[in-house]
Amino acid sequence: MATYSADYLKRLMAAVERFEEVFGRWMETQEESDHMQTRGLYPTVRTKEGQNQAAVRTLELEVAEAAGAAARAVAVTGASMRVAGLGVVDPIENWSSMSAPRAIFTPQEIRATAARVRGRLSTMISEAEEAGESATPGFAPSELHEVIWTAAAAHWTTHQYRVAVREASEALTVHWKERLGRNDVTDTSFWQQTLSGGEPEPGKPKLAWPGPAEDQTAKSMRGGLAPLAGALGLGRSPGPVEMSASRLHEP
Repeated sequence: MATYSADYLKRLMAAVERFEEVFGRWMETQEESDHMQTRGLYPTVRTKEGQNQAAVRTLELEVAEAAGAAARAVAVTGASMRVAGLGVVDPIENWSSMSAPRAIFTPQEIRATAARVRGRLSTMISEAEEAGESATPGFAPSELHEVIWTAAAAHWTTHQYRVAVREASEALTVHWKERLGRNDVTDTSFWQQTLSGGEPEPGKPKLAWPGPAEDQTAKSMRGGLAPLAGALGLGRSPGPVEMSASRLHEP
């Protein structure tokens, strides 16, 4: 798993600060609102009257360029947001959605995301510099699946590792229950039914390890799902599922 150097993280910090600067200049040309004011149906920004449209478009291009550079920082710090019906979404990368009907984000959510990214990057930079001085090897948890890292990042970057693992586990359960439409059962029953052997029943889809039936690796992984479901039924943490979730799919 990749390790991020302090220099790389500092470059990400600079990219986020650049985004904040040009976003702020663009927002000076916009009238700002929120989801309450727009009732969730309309854009959360609109261009102020009397603005030079050509100048506004030029600013929008600058924001788009800066967002493209800063978006990697969102992934690295796990600062994406879960949006109902859309899953995990990067607010900075999707800043332009504010100008569209049923806007996903508000200007304040974009600003808050950028601030959150800077805060987490500051911690990561300090740790990377300390690791470099001590020659201690590290790893980049941001290389985990975005569902896992987005849920865990806030706690992992402040060294609350047990909480981070718990939050990641809960996020994974929510993710798959939503995808499979199984909000009708408890979490334990969900994993028991979803990972158990046999064919799926109507309204009860299952997860299966991908690959040809004759592939030995696929056979071994599928054979391990049933015992895992039994372990979950005993109330154990679904940690092993976190490691394999990004490779599971509906049959």
